[in-house]
Amino acid sequence: MERLIQANGQPHYGIFSSAPGEVNYRDFDFRSPMGRRLGALAKWRRFHQFQYFGLISDELIGGCALANLSLLGVGFVYLFHPASGRMIEHQFRMPLGLGTDFSQQPNAGVCELRSGRNLLRLENDAATREKRLLVELADGTRIEASFSEAQPAFQPMCVCTPTAVNGWVYAQKVAGVRCTGQVRSTLGDFDLAQLGAFAHHDWSAGYMRPETHWNWACLSGAVGEVRVGLNLSCGVNETSFSENCYWLDGELLPVSGVHFQFDRDQPLQPWSIRSSDGQVELRFVGEGLHRERLNLGVLASNFKQVFGRFEGILRPPGREAVRIEQLWGFVEDQYVKW
Repeated sequence: MERLIQANGQPHYGIFSSAPGEVNYRDFDFRSPMGRRLGALAKWRRFHQFQYFGLISDELIGGCALANLSLLGVGFVYLFHPASGRMIEHQFRMPLGLGTDFSQQPNAGVCELRSGRNLLRLENDAATREKRLLVELADGTRIEASFSEAQPAFQPMCVCTPTAVNGWVYAQKVAGVRCTGQVRSTLGDFDLAQLGAFAHHDWSAGYMRPETHWNWACLSGAVGEVRVGLNLSCGVNETSFSENCYWLDGELLPVSGVHFQFDRDQPLQPWSIRSSDGQVELRFVGEGLHRERLNLGVLASNFKQVFGRFEGILRPPGREAVRIEQLWGFVEDQYVKW
């Protein structure tokens, strides 16, 4: 489809075989919970968008995110070196999003944040189906990373769900793709292809619940010769349709609802993640943590992203089970008010 919002002002809902050309949120017929039509200011204030690019290998873990929260532009980037336990992390907050730019085309355009001599840039190329990350920081850190959904073929999860009484969320997820590029930092210089690195990617936007919470799990790696990716969540994107899935060599396999069991006060302790249909049974143990807290009254966030290792089993219907042994990945515990 060319546009997510239809001529009647309502989104297309469902799981799609490909991304919409544009998330044209300004055409949404946005109403109050009592049915009053809301104008351009309310559409701007309540629309939120974020994009995330993650890197996974045995020798280097990384993540970069950009978020447009209308009143605030947010960005973070981190690198974690498992062998030494050392970590680099930077956070940026831009009032009213000044210094940021966000494309509403999931497969095309640029989302970026500039703060002084620091640049976080995520670029998506529709022609090549490439996703590219560029980070240039004042301390000399530089990350160039990219992957393609075309070679070999990969089917992303593209889903739009209703949210609360008057909203919707479009989410596009990728995991289990090989990644190339270069990283230069005080942790060392790394060639991502030589590391056998994998990537995952999230592009999400819409009218999310004003106050919400979610858990999320993602892994990317290889089991023997099979490329494996996983994307599971609880708390968002599961009204009528679900983003829950995993990939085997780029083939998307949907999963039912999942339950996360963990100690919120000790997020590095083991997590248990299971799906109600029996396809997913995983244990996660954290080795590092990126944490952010923000409380500005109208905006608040309590965010923990944990990186560590998964073990367990995936049971694709009608196929041999896939055993997960010490694969790197991420889990998240997020509260947000926006």
